[in-house]
Amino acid sequence: MSEWSGNLPSETRSFVGRQDELARLDVLLRPDDGLPEGGERRRDRNDGRRLTTLLGPGGIGKTRLAVEAARRMRPAYPDGVWLVELSCLHDSGLTGPSTLGLATMEALRVADQTTRPATEALAHWIADKQLLLVLDSCEHLLEDCAAFVDELRLAPHVHILATSRRLLGLPGEQCLEVEPLPVNASCTATRDDAVTLFADRAAAVRSGFVLDETTRPVAVSVCRYLDGIPLAVELAAARLSTLSLTDLDDHLGTRTDHRLALLASDDGTEDPSRHQALRTTIGWSHELCAPRERLLWARLAVFTGGFDVDAAQEVCAGGPLTAGQVPVLLDELAAQSIVQRDHRTGTARFRMLDTVREYGAEWLRELGEKDAVRLRHREYYRRLARDGCAEWNTGRQVQWSARVLTDHANLRAAVDWSLDRPDRRAALEIAGTAGFLWRHCGHVRDAHHCLDRVLATDSPPGPDLLRALWTRGAGAIMQGDLDTAAEYGRRFAEAARQQEDPTVRSVSVFLTSGQLSLRGRPAEAIGPMSAAARLPVQDDWLGSAQIQTIGALAYAHLMAGDHAAARATAEEVRAECARRGEHWSRSTADVIVAMLDLARGDIASGVHNAARAVAAHGLLHSAGGLAALALDTLASATVAAGEAHRAAELLGIAHRLWDRAGGRAQLNSPDLIAARQACERAIRDKIGDPAYEHSYEAGRAMSYEQGMSYATDTTPRVSI
Repeated sequence: MSEWSGNLPSETRSFVGRQDELARLDVLLRPDDGLPEGGERRRDRNDGRRLTTLLGPGGIGKTRLAVEAARRMRPAYPDGVWLVELSCLHDSGLTGPSTLGLATMEALRVADQTTRPATEALAHWIADKQLLLVLDSCEHLLEDCAAFVDELRLAPHVHILATSRRLLGLPGEQCLEVEPLPVNASCTATRDDAVTLFADRAAAVRSGFVLDETTRPVAVSVCRYLDGIPLAVELAAARLSTLSLTDLDDHLGTRTDHRLALLASDDGTEDPSRHQALRTTIGWSHELCAPRERLLWARLAVFTGGFDVDAAQEVCAGGPLTAGQVPVLLDELAAQSIVQRDHRTGTARFRMLDTVREYGAEWLRELGEKDAVRLRHREYYRRLARDGCAEWNTGRQVQWSARVLTDHANLRAAVDWSLDRPDRRAALEIAGTAGFLWRHCGHVRDAHHCLDRVLATDSPPGPDLLRALWTRGAGAIMQGDLDTAAEYGRRFAEAARQQEDPTVRSVSVFLTSGQLSLRGRPAEAIGPMSAAARLPVQDDWLGSAQIQTIGALAYAHLMAGDHAAARATAEEVRAECARRGEHWSRSTADVIVAMLDLARGDIASGVHNAARAVAAHGLLHSAGGLAALALDTLASATVAAGEAHRAAELLGIAHRLWDRAGGRAQLNSPDLIAARQACERAIRDKIGDPAYEHSYEAGRAMSYEQGMSYATDTTPRVSI
């Protein structure tokens, strides 16, 4: 493979020091030496080598050390090295080990579509995997993390590296305490990591800064005062943009008040002297900020997982802080390392380190603004979800998919905050809009969590209730939970009868009848769906529901054997989607047309249409069952075209996606299962079992990005 699997952030700054710790972690994280003979796997959850905790206070550098150690271990883990950031769950209403299972599945891009508990589904998925999980910031969910990790350690080749301010307390847990960086005065000292870090960060803000006979002693003084704590050192170095090195040393040396008691450990387990140095440095950074910079710092603490300038302006402006001032102040805070520029998404975004964010949150409470700013945060993402639903069935679908994935943590925080407030109408709206978007963007479990909570209470009738009911039922169909789909279909139909909108009534058959095809009863589905009114398709979520209803009718005709009706209906969907620039529903219609092409022997057209469907899922970053179905169909077309080795690789890629979708391969449909089995038999007959297995495993080994790129490369190949 040309790249390692995983989701580790790209390196934006040099990594300094920690060579002894990295050497120790190299031993602790080294994976087992393969499977025992016969393929039997150990079930010893107390194997301490498979749980290592980096222990230390905030700002000591646990996360950067964990990421660097994980990066160096990537070649040893064929199924990837994955970072699961738990700090975004600070303000979430979700609790329990299942929450961590959900967060981990999101990080691993496991689009589970079963109804099993998240942790159970994850444990099933990783049972035969060899991967490394980095669980970052466990301290605020300590008991839940311990229970969650204990379950994961049943998987014999999964290693876990946790970062925490306290131990998880599990048997066999290996602990590596992260110490401050060493500070030495000698120019020849081999362990002068704190001063090296200071010089590196200083050079980034003051061109030409170097350590020499004049600057080194002052830099050593600064780092000693800061006790070598990396975050404190970096914050101090950022101050060289406005202060001389001597002035910096003088300011630190004369600090006598320590105003960061807010950040002290609740249980007194952290080293007071080390924590005092960090508290002093962050407090001093806060005092050196202008009043409006301090106010923005506090208000930014409501964001989870990052934010862009537009969001910061909408949420944080007010009172003495105008929207026009926010971008300039953000740049100032970034220059001081209070906020970090986030380069992972390819767009201009920012994020805050946990310790700095905690400090801002405490000040926000002190200002008495917490609820007001949280409300503005909720309202911003409420509007975002509303706009996404309004434009989902348009040419802006790709942009909305990317935005929903980028801002998932903030959307989830806004939904959870709403669900805990007395305003049921607001909760119903944002749960329905965010849930609708999540269903299409791979976060079905989040959608079901919020919808189940809001729909368990008496909800006011109207469009918001209808959207929530339809989304919950449609999500159940994607999971193969057909009884639940039928129940929500009944509730939606009852609510729809109270509405005068004929479009609402027309899409109810998607829930009440569309799922019958997956039960093997397509003839019963065709009548009601054919009788549904064909109305002008809307741009919003209802328009998407309209197109999906027509697509379900095309599938029912296909399963019933009426290929002419199936093609005509699928082409109707494709034409409407092409006119709109819509991709999600178009991909499903492309798969149906590809199946019809293969049935009549038009192999080239079958390859083309199946590849189009796969490309659409790649464009939307979709990794669920519908993307896997498109790959299955492409494999069938490819073996029919004479490229058996490539077809086997495609089945391997598809298997990985089905696996990530949670185990309901081929949507649990007997017809689709039979088609997949026929494809495999055809490949084996052409190239033999050993060649099939080799190509199949090569496909399974590809990352999602590699697999989708390979699948959509339809350059003709010579058949072997």
